[in-house]
Amino acid sequence: MKARKMGETRIIQNDQVLINDLNNYHTLFGGVLMKKLDACATLSACSHARVKECVTASTDSVNFIEPIRQSDKVCIESFVTYTGKSSMEIFCKVIAEDMLTGERRIATTAFLTFVALDENKKPIEVPAIVAETEEEKFLYSTGEERAKIRKLKRQQNKDIVAHLSISKPWN
Repeated sequence: MKARKMGETRIIQNDQVLINDLNNYHTLFGGVLMKKLDACATLSACSHARVKECVTASTDSVNFIEPIRQSDKVCIESFVTYTGKSSMEIFCKVIAEDMLTGERRIATTAFLTFVALDENKKPIEVPAIVAETEEEKFLYSTGEERAKIRKLKRQQNKDIVAHLSISKPWN
């Protein structure tokens, strides 16, 4: 399976902030942005794996750095930064741009993990990824450490789930 360049997986989506997307602080709801991140990252994952379906295995981190206001244009950029056998780490960068001044700022960063599925909904192998730009090389070089942390967190979550009750709390 031939490795693919990160740039080939890059998806860029621009959107405006609508009044229904705002919270009581008049900034973009985090949940609305997370939905947009997941949608953009899904396209990067499917593009890389060349499949119709990829599922979100985890949202590894979402860092809200700067608020996004109604006067901002939102640019979400996503691309594959690291791969396992059937999993792909997708990095999302959100740039908010004030539509009146043109001032741009990094508003949010996120890492999500996706698994590519075949037509029978079974995980399939994905191509390796090749970094070219300085930004891509940095994200790739730090990907193995993030993968180790994800594996540890996955095990911790299994331990937690093993101790959770599914009985109704009012019984």
